[in-house]
Amino acid sequence: MLGLTPLGAIHTAISLAAVAAGLIAFFRDRGINPANTLGQVYIWATVLTCLTGFGIFERGGFGKPHALGVMTLLVLGLAWLAARGSLFGARAAAVMTVSYSLTFFFHMIPAMTETAVRLPVGRPLADSPEAEWLKTAAGILFLIFLIGATLQVRRLRK
Repeated sequence: MLGLTPLGAIHTAISLAAVAAGLIAFFRDRGINPANTLGQVYIWATVLTCLTGFGIFERGGFGKPHALGVMTLLVLGLAWLAARGSLFGARAAAVMTVSYSLTFFFHMIPAMTETAVRLPVGRPLADSPEAEWLKTAAGILFLIFLIGATLQVRRLRK
């Protein structure tokens, strides 16, 4: 199925659940809230996405996708620390909010890349994950993340 291994198919299904939960959370709650069920679904699906991704070596050994998984888990840990303690003081809510939003941006990179190299079937949009237009698109997504995170922090200050 689209060149996916069984683990790749499970990984993709879990990541789609995370992305769907994240999108709903952004539209419904204006951010990922770990205190509600939707936020918890997003967080745990993101953790499982990272863990299942570590077993996928389609393009060789440990690579950029694996490094992104490690970064995602570290940022989730940062968000968890911000939510749990006084490590960040008055900025804890902002650190948590921006961290969860950053993990969503991290989801978008492989989502965009893997979609582009696999679809449409037989004539994918990109010849490789290193296609120049994918790098440009990732930059645009990062800009969207920055705008969204800024709006979220402003909303927290009110």
